[in-house]
Amino acid sequence: MQTPIPIYCGYDPREAAGYHVFCQSVIERSSVPVAFIPLHGPMLSDFDGQKDGTNAFIYSRFLVPHIQQYKGWAIFVDASDMVVLDDIAKLWALRDGFNKAVMVVKHDYRTRHKRKYIGTPMEADNFDYPGKNRSSVILWNCDHFANRRLTPELVTESPGSFLHRFQWLADDQIGELPAHWNALAEEQDISAASLVHFTVGSPGFKHYHYCDGARHWHKAKANAMHMENG
Repeated sequence: MQTPIPIYCGYDPREAAGYHVFCQSVIERSSVPVAFIPLHGPMLSDFDGQKDGTNAFIYSRFLVPHIQQYKGWAIFVDASDMVVLDDIAKLWALRDGFNKAVMVVKHDYRTRHKRKYIGTPMEADNFDYPGKNRSSVILWNCDHFANRRLTPELVTESPGSFLHRFQWLADDQIGELPAHWNALAEEQDISAASLVHFTVGSPGFKHYHYCDGARHWHKAKANAMHMENG
């Protein structure tokens, strides 16, 4: 049997339902074994972390190579505001083990929404910046020599711009994933999406209950809650 694909998932207790919806959407469609690894603050005892940002895992994603002991490949996803609509093995098959330290969807857009997470404790201004949302889905080449720089000390001490823009890497070490593996709901056309990212707010929140793509989220939630009776 194939070794499970390690999927590191952002976990925020304020969006706990979203985490389980994401996992359900992967399980329903995956043709290979997967292993979900939540990145939750109390589990990361050797990482002081940084406190700014709108979610609880904004910097821990950069610890994935360290957690993997700088070996193999792994996937990171924000998870709590995402739903997968295709086989995750297809994303896994895109990894380039010879040249790339990371592979991401290289979004280049300006947001249509100046506020995000409206009506929730996480409500905040939705700023534009270079490389916005590229770090929300990452295929990590943990073996790559350049990623050995990502120690807990460096991640703690570095500004968010350095990390989220992958500035420890040369441009040619950043591979490009097809756009449908991180399609941004309410910002882009998501009709051909393999992974829908509700970047301005998850359908689990009242304000976004009927947003573009919400039907996929609600279906996965219903399936996650299913119990056979009788």
